[in-house]
Amino acid sequence: MKFILGRKLDMTQVFRPDGQVVPVTRIQAGPITVTQIKKQGDTQIAVQVGFETTRNANKSIEGHLKGLPIFRVLKEFQTAQAVNRGDVIAADTFVAGEMIDVVGTSKGKGFAGVVKRHHFRGAPKTHGHKHDLRAPGSIGAGGVQRVFKGMRMAGHMGDEQVTVKNLEIVAVDAEKNEILVKGAVPGARNSLVVLKTNAGDLLVKVLSSVASPEVVVVESETTPVEEAEVTTA
Repeated sequence: MKFILGRKLDMTQVFRPDGQVVPVTRIQAGPITVTQIKKQGDTQIAVQVGFETTRNANKSIEGHLKGLPIFRVLKEFQTAQAVNRGDVIAADTFVAGEMIDVVGTSKGKGFAGVVKRHHFRGAPKTHGHKHDLRAPGSIGAGGVQRVFKGMRMAGHMGDEQVTVKNLEIVAVDAEKNEILVKGAVPGARNSLVVLKTNAGDLLVKVLSSVASPEVVVVESETTPVEEAEVTTA
């Protein structure tokens, strides 16, 4: 699984070679650094990565990131690939044409009623209705003497984790560490987003390492397919 952290910049449009206009979201993706590796079984491992350096950190974070820069964001991913602490992953891990899932935090709308929050139809404007056009109406029988869990009512709207699946990567700018994703991405400008693939154990290109300046490419092991012998009677 490929993964990277980024910041949502803005939306724009690009032209394909055939002249088609595509609305895209610009994302400042990476680079991210592997800060910790946790073993979970024989093949599954959890990798913690850091994003965006900062100078403000407490003693525990400084001890945890000893030998590495101090990062503002630390996030964990599940993967089965062999990576080392200090490896750096950049935007060119992804290529144009790939389908990814984008995870972000939606914009907060504050306290909202049921019409805006849950798309209730509301009451008619006539036939005895005056000040309850957008009221929720009945919330259940009175004999129960309680409100059931999950009842759709007014409350805090937005500001929650949202995942948009199967978005296409239109272009990747390796120099600027920008990824152009087709369509809209949840969240406000400069909000944190996660880009990842769910196509199995894909390759992750490790650009550099803090421990050694050599360029390392992590390759997946493939088992050769044995050819079946063909016999003729």
